[in-house]
Amino acid sequence: MNRTLYGNLIFELSKKGRRGYSLPQDYDRTHTTAELPEALRRKEAARLPECDELTVVRHYTNLSHNNFGVNDGFYPLGSCTMKYNPVINEEIAAMKAFAGLHPLQPAETCQGALEVYFNLQQSLAELAGLSEFTLNPCAGAHGELTGLMVIRAYHESQGATSRTKVLIPDSAHGTNPASAAVCGLEVVEVKSLPDGTVDVDHLRELLAEMGDQVAAMMMTNPNTLGIFEPRVLEITEMVHKAGGLMYYDGANLNALLGECRPGDMGFDVMHINLHKTFSTPHGGGGPGSGPVGVRKGLEQFLPYPRVKMREAAPLSSPEGDTTPVFSIDWGNEAPSGAVGGASTPSTISVGSFFGNFGVMLKAYAYILSLGHENVKMVGPLATLNANYIKERLRDDYLLPISGLCKHEVVFDGLVDKNTGVTTMDVAKRLLDYGYHAPTIYFPLLFHESLMIEPTENESKETIDSFIDVMHKIAAEAKSDPELVKTAPHNTPIGRVDDVLAAKQPVTTYWKTLP
Repeated sequence: MNRTLYGNLIFELSKKGRRGYSLPQDYDRTHTTAELPEALRRKEAARLPECDELTVVRHYTNLSHNNFGVNDGFYPLGSCTMKYNPVINEEIAAMKAFAGLHPLQPAETCQGALEVYFNLQQSLAELAGLSEFTLNPCAGAHGELTGLMVIRAYHESQGATSRTKVLIPDSAHGTNPASAAVCGLEVVEVKSLPDGTVDVDHLRELLAEMGDQVAAMMMTNPNTLGIFEPRVLEITEMVHKAGGLMYYDGANLNALLGECRPGDMGFDVMHINLHKTFSTPHGGGGPGSGPVGVRKGLEQFLPYPRVKMREAAPLSSPEGDTTPVFSIDWGNEAPSGAVGGASTPSTISVGSFFGNFGVMLKAYAYILSLGHENVKMVGPLATLNANYIKERLRDDYLLPISGLCKHEVVFDGLVDKNTGVTTMDVAKRLLDYGYHAPTIYFPLLFHESLMIEPTENESKETIDSFIDVMHKIAAEAKSDPELVKTAPHNTPIGRVDDVLAAKQPVTTYWKTLP
């Protein structure tokens, strides 16, 4: 580990007897101190670091500088859609009128929040081409599980208990097969063609073999390679004829936003990553949100609670009318947390109350800010940026699929394989130039995958600077490969053993304090 001046642990900065605060000697603490039961009291004082306030402030400020986010620079993490989150969205989400709400408040006391919730459901349904959404799921994978539970409940309602197999392309996100397995369904892999799209002939064979065992097919379109599936209508028709439903993984929805809708392609159920497509950056531990939408006829299988609007009601109640415009439908369960609808064939329980409301507020503000006209520019601009990078880098980085991509492009490492410089080396060297690395070694279809996703927010100047650095690293790989292989050189720590860190994490500082 390369230690910088401010790279010490807070325990290493500790000096016995130092304090970060001072109180008058006659300060009366009796009114702020609660008496703890004997069984809950420590036998000895907690071994906490002892530092003055300035040291603490500098320590955590410098730690924060070691984090990299969208607000710091270009963040081309493929498949994650790390788009800019306007500051106004954060300000709205932090408003006391929203942040101070309690999920068990009476509906009449939080009509504004329920209106936001209801309107966001309506907006997402229009953008996706579906009938209704639930905002309850707390992340993308959580949405996948919820959507699959909806599909399973639908088949059970039809008495089709044999439909337990889910078709998933080999280029799918890893959470797809995991979610299906958690839902108690069996995963059947569909092969891809050399151009990265679904092998429709293989799909046809599988459907014929599986018969009435087909529950659904999960697809991401454009797929994980950033390639749009040109035969999507044919695929959805085949699965529907076999009695299955089509599930759309909304991870790559940013490429289509404003251009086309999953519902129009024949998808029956989908999830949307609000924390990707609708402004809140993906990653960093959350929070996330994975709303699930369904086509007409599947609404009854969505989980509770649900927000309903009084029919023919104005947006605000007329003077003298105290009936709430918006209400909460808890199904046949008491409002006590995670609940499922008793009206469904099998209970669907997806999370406590209404999901991550702060993420929903940011998404709603984002949609309103763009408006009907500007939302149409999101997908095309993201696609333009990705194809610009693809064409500018194809001489130095191997492009296994040369056709038009959508929001992201996947290279297979450097064109010159004789240097011995790997995709990992390129990613590490990028850190020295102040860029976050793209996604590497995913998708698994290529040995040296390097996936780059520029969002619609990035300027041509920013993208050109990134491209120049990528060309420079390719040149370094030829002239001084060891420089690239030993990168990064300008970061607080060098290369770490990722496998060892995962298997044997050190989470406690064991050194005895002075």
